[in-house]
Amino acid sequence: MTFAAPVETKSIRFRARSFVAFTLTPEAPLDVWLESLDRWIGNSPGYFAGRPVVLDLNTLKPDVAAIESLVGVLGHRGIRVYAIEMDGGAELGSHLPPALVGAKEATADGLLQPGRKAAPSKPEEGKPEEGKAEEHKADEGRAVAQAKPALPADGTLMIRTPIRSGQLVFHPHGDVIVLGSVASGSEIVAAGSIHVYGTLRGRASAGGLGNSAARIFCRKNEAELLSVDGWYCTAEEMDPSVRGKAVQAFLDNGMLRIAPFS
Repeated sequence: MTFAAPVETKSIRFRARSFVAFTLTPEAPLDVWLESLDRWIGNSPGYFAGRPVVLDLNTLKPDVAAIESLVGVLGHRGIRVYAIEMDGGAELGSHLPPALVGAKEATADGLLQPGRKAAPSKPEEGKPEEGKAEEHKADEGRAVAQAKPALPADGTLMIRTPIRSGQLVFHPHGDVIVLGSVASGSEIVAAGSIHVYGTLRGRASAGGLGNSAARIFCRKNEAELLSVDGWYCTAEEMDPSVRGKAVQAFLDNGMLRIAPFS
């Protein structure tokens, strides 16, 4: 009589991870919205390269055929749609990006680094405390600045060396302070404000997670693009009086203002 050796089985691990994705929300008329998108891409070539993008269709609410067309149109513009968000929409086929349900707006508080604690709060009675989510940083196709940045307890990221062309700094936990210059072709995205104590030649996006009170400060403005909470201004659109000078960029009644800073 022969006996089969027991087969060793390995357990399958399931782990929850959170990702930061950019959201595009098309609006009608779609051709006008696409023209605005083309202007953005023209002013910031490669901005969407390698970035995870979620297509929020709750405003437009197109049918499946229109979704297929829109995903293709965005793909021709170098925008890869990772998921589609649409409440109560038609069922999407396997050839389309998957539907995303229950997405929440990204906030700095919800994206604390692993091991760092937010201000203590009491859990609701009868509900267990939520477990810590593991943050996973996706490679966005460009090198993240490896300048051995200092990260104080308040969440401010301090970079003591210049940011070179092609580098991307993405900091979803607070302000970014750069003690050197920011080269053309580089980019800083921060949840809070951005302070550049040298020349800013690249792109700077403050309040990237919905902070309308964020600001951008730089000692010499030669920026390709300045953005606060999604409102932006390109180099071509800036008043010549604020070029080459110390400036601050901020939102004033929902409009982006760039003013001399002394």
